[in-house]
Amino acid sequence: MNQPLWTLSGQYALITGGTKGIGEAIVNQFLSLGAAVFIVARDNSLLQDQLDTYRQQGHTVAGRATDIGQPGAAAEVMAAIQAEWGQLDIVVNNAGTNIRKATADYGPAEYEHILNTNLRSAYELTQAAYPLLRSSAVGGKVVMVSSVSALTHTSSGSLYGMSKAAMLQLTRNLAVEWAPDRIRVNAVAPWYIRTPLAEPVLNNPDKLASILARTPMNRVGEPAEVASAVSFLCMPASGYITGQTISVDGGLLAWGY
Repeated sequence: MNQPLWTLSGQYALITGGTKGIGEAIVNQFLSLGAAVFIVARDNSLLQDQLDTYRQQGHTVAGRATDIGQPGAAAEVMAAIQAEWGQLDIVVNNAGTNIRKATADYGPAEYEHILNTNLRSAYELTQAAYPLLRSSAVGGKVVMVSSVSALTHTSSGSLYGMSKAAMLQLTRNLAVEWAPDRIRVNAVAPWYIRTPLAEPVLNNPDKLASILARTPMNRVGEPAEVASAVSFLCMPASGYITGQTISVDGGLLAWGY
């Protein structure tokens, strides 16, 4: 433990869903902590604008516009990283989506869309990244951005909850399986965070009041607060932590009666 503990300097990271909300906040923190970042997002125009901005600020960045939940996307992203850097130390599976409705009302296309975006993307990308993570000089790290909906019932819908819960079991399995390869795998589980995905709910006064009533800290979280937990889990400072889930929830899960 002679290396600096609270830095990501010199590390190469892959972040999905990195142009908005929590993903953008993670990218910003990683860059500020000295990491090089490869960003994956669907909107190519937005992605290119952000890459240009980061480069003008002197950061090392690259990216690819793709729907990471589609077949073959993970392999394409890893081929691009191999060509760009030839190395990778960190994978942050942040890409996510939701359609809020009653379970009986979901159709097959909605099922595939949510599961592909939230779960398939995380599984296939992490699997594809394994060779580079295993060869990382500083030890590989994977962080799954899950949700408190993986740990308790919320009004976000059963498909969202089950996809996010599966990410937590994947976290535990990989943490044990890949520990001999010096790869640590952890997760964060946010409650309502002020992001574009949450806007439709937070802009409803009645729903916002209900959320705050169940949150001991009596406020909605900010993207940077989730990004800080993700950053910590990738630093040398967290070097003995693996297979864990950190809830970023303002006390929601701790509050019983």
